[in-house]
Amino acid sequence: MPDTTTTYPSYLYAVDLHERARLLRARLAPCTVCPFRCSIDRFSESSGRCGMGYRPKVASWSLHFGEEPPISGERGSGTIFLSGCPMECVFCQNYPISQLCHGREIEIDGLASCMVELQQKEAHNINLVTPTHFVPQIVEALERAVQRGLSIPIVYNSSGYDDVETLKLLDGIVDVYLPDMKYGDDEMARRYSGAIRYVETNRAAIREMYRQVGGLELAGDGIARRGLIIRHLVLPGGISGTARVLEFIAGLSTSIGVSLMSQYFPAHRAVELPELRSKTTRKEYEEAVNLLDRFGLENGWVQSP
Repeated sequence: MPDTTTTYPSYLYAVDLHERARLLRARLAPCTVCPFRCSIDRFSESSGRCGMGYRPKVASWSLHFGEEPPISGERGSGTIFLSGCPMECVFCQNYPISQLCHGREIEIDGLASCMVELQQKEAHNINLVTPTHFVPQIVEALERAVQRGLSIPIVYNSSGYDDVETLKLLDGIVDVYLPDMKYGDDEMARRYSGAIRYVETNRAAIREMYRQVGGLELAGDGIARRGLIIRHLVLPGGISGTARVLEFIAGLSTSIGVSLMSQYFPAHRAVELPELRSKTTRKEYEEAVNLLDRFGLENGWVQSP
């Protein structure tokens, strides 16, 4: 057995990437990759919820220094921004990429090349942003990238609205899960993100992620080598249901890293909605920070309100 104290991803020695790619590819026609399960043929159609066909669409790939400290580190996170998203968040701060689908289509081998190039630039990890609807293509690309020497950890940076059956096929491939928990209430999720059965779906996904990678583990240099970090953006007016979200996380494990974010601003269609037209107030964010103590969540990060 290899030394599991290294930072090398587990898929290098434990997973048949070719078989996982085959199983995931079968989920593209009819498409059941994400919780919306549109059932279109992604090999010939792009009319599903995410608006994407088979070829991955990428907005950018670069070293990114603005993630949580164990993700960005000193050398940066090798971030690949994938276009499109099954969610339709009215306040999405990346809406040109997620909602307007800016970017360019590339071949699977091109996606593999992005990963290898980022490793050559000494990225700490490969950070896949909004990967939910492109999981089969990502695993195909990983198979090729590993053959070309890819050996740094994989970060799955998603909305958290993920299909559990798809996630199960990532077991042993993803090293660090970095999902959102956006809401503690289904009606808020439906109203502001168009998501159905959000709380049940999101929590099931988080449980599966935690089952795979456990609590946050850092290597000697302080970089995340494995584990779960959950992001929660505090929305104005209690829309995000922060208390319910943090209570759930604490009930799962207080070893989970929590990134409590204060950076909300009215982007995209939020400017049209009175309840989302203002930034989160200092008081609202400070109340959320106090909830971290209340639920015993000490492993994570807060921001300046």
